[in-house]
Amino acid sequence: MSAAATKSANSSSSASGSNGSIGSVGSVSLASAQGHTSAQLAAKPVIDFDRFRPTRSSIRARKRRNALMTGLIALSFVVALIPLISVLWVSLSKGLKRLNWDFLTHNMSGVVGGNPTATGGHGGILHAIIGTLEVTAGAMIISVPIGVMCAVFLVEYASGGRMARAISLLVDVMSGIPSIVAGLFAFSMFAALVGPSTVNGFSGSVALSLLMIPTVVKTSEDMLRIVPGDLREAAYALGVTKQRTITKIVLRTALPGIVSGVILAIARVIGETAPLLIASGFIASTNPNLFSGRMTTLPVYVYNEYSQGLAVCGPGSPAGCVAGIRMERAWAAALALIVVVLVLNLLGRLVSKVFSVQEK
Repeated sequence: MSAAATKSANSSSSASGSNGSIGSVGSVSLASAQGHTSAQLAAKPVIDFDRFRPTRSSIRARKRRNALMTGLIALSFVVALIPLISVLWVSLSKGLKRLNWDFLTHNMSGVVGGNPTATGGHGGILHAIIGTLEVTAGAMIISVPIGVMCAVFLVEYASGGRMARAISLLVDVMSGIPSIVAGLFAFSMFAALVGPSTVNGFSGSVALSLLMIPTVVKTSEDMLRIVPGDLREAAYALGVTKQRTITKIVLRTALPGIVSGVILAIARVIGETAPLLIASGFIASTNPNLFSGRMTTLPVYVYNEYSQGLAVCGPGSPAGCVAGIRMERAWAAALALIVVVLVLNLLGRLVSKVFSVQEK
């Protein structure tokens, strides 16, 4: 009985000893882990953000540089405005003197030197305005469809191909062709197709279209490339054909940029004189037929008036004879040309706003 009790006591003491040793080992492990973690935290670098705080001198230097660059940008803006304001001021000051209703509604038929006409005026630009609008409209009808379709082919069908690279090279070459070369080409083409010495308004439209096509192609291509590809993929996922996707989604999305490119192309060619002197010629009367006979445009009218110099107003001339009438007519026609370009720009913006995709 005493032996059993002794054995039980020994086993209890050994169990309590083992439990005590396990507890001491656990406490030591926990303490070592906490010490290791605190050592890691202590080993991490402490960033001193005050070192990156700008000093007062650096802030003042930044303000000085900012003021300097702001002043340079404002000065560049003013310098860029000087030529524009100068042209507008000179055109208005010298063109408004002769720009009136009689000048806008009469042509140069029956005008002799600086003598007044039967209506009391000194000739007008009606024939030149009609010629400018018709020749420019003909050039737009030729160049805009060709330029846009060429851009669609380059972006949607032949992107990165050998033919696309060849067409892009040819477009770049065409953009550098002198305008008088385009006039000679149109004159030679109509002389070969219709007959020698064929000069009409449509020939001038063909010459201007050669100058417009590169601008329309490049601007339309750039606008088509920035249309998100997700729009095309969404249309294809809905089962829309490629042709309908291009016409209804891609072109509608890129329409404002395409219209801007067309306006830029018109502004590029509407003031051309050399090709129209060769292809369309000059006439003092009004010719509304684009396909028959010579046709005068505003740039050609300005050149013709300026090149003739002063009018002769001798002792036997009428009382209303004006020696400098030709220069006055030239400045008035130049001002009218600026107004025509402005009106075409406004119409283009209106068309772009009406037919573009509306954002909700």
